[in-house]
Amino acid sequence: MEKYSALGFVSLNQTQKRMLMYLKMHGAQPAAVLAGEMGLTNEGARQHLMRMMEEGWISSESQSKGVGRPIILYKITAAGFGLFPDAHAELTLQLLTSVKALFGQEGLDRLIQSREQETLKQYQSGVEGMGRLEDRLDYLVSIRSAEGYMAEWYQDGDLYFLVENHCPICAAATRCQGFCQAELQNFRQTLGEGVKVERVEHIVQGARRCAYQITTLDK
Repeated sequence: MEKYSALGFVSLNQTQKRMLMYLKMHGAQPAAVLAGEMGLTNEGARQHLMRMMEEGWISSESQSKGVGRPIILYKITAAGFGLFPDAHAELTLQLLTSVKALFGQEGLDRLIQSREQETLKQYQSGVEGMGRLEDRLDYLVSIRSAEGYMAEWYQDGDLYFLVENHCPICAAATRCQGFCQAELQNFRQTLGEGVKVERVEHIVQGARRCAYQITTLDK
C-alpha cells in the first residue's frame, strides 16, 4: 500500500490518502467502517471525509436497507480515480495513434501481441513447477501488484476470484481493447488448462475494478 502513497502531490494528509486507498480497494463504504480501519472516531472520520468531498475526490450517496435510517456511503469520484497512476497515459495514447496511422490496425494488433507474448513468457516462467492453483494465484497477485494493478484473490466456495482494483494502462486499454483481450488470454494460459477464467467486472466498461472468476474444471 505504501507504493501508492505517492499521492503526495494532492493536498491530502496521510489519513485522507489512506482513506482514498481503502475506498479504491474496497468500494463505497460508510463512515463507521472507515473510522474503524483508520483508528478514528466516527466524527473524526466524517471530518476527513467532508474535506475530501470539498476537494472533489469523493462523493456520498444514500442507500436504504429496509427499516431505519438510510446508510450514507462514501465513494471515489472520477476526479479521485484520476489521482491514481495511469502509466504515462498521454504519451501512450500518442504512440498508439502514431502506430495505427503508420502501420494500420494490423500493425497495432501485432505490437500488442508482441508485448503480451513477452509478458506471458515472464508469467509462465514465474509459475513453472507450481501445481496448486492457489500458488499460481499468489504469484499473479504479486507480479500484477508490482505492475500497479493492486491485485488480490479470494475463494468463495468452489470459485476463485482474481481482482485488480486499479488499471495503470486504463487510457490505453480504453482506446484499444486488444490490451484487455490479450490480458485475459495470458491469465488463462498462466493459470493452466485445468481452469476456466472469465472476466466478470471490467473497469473499461465502467466497473470499479476488473474481476475474473476462475472455475476448476475437475469439480
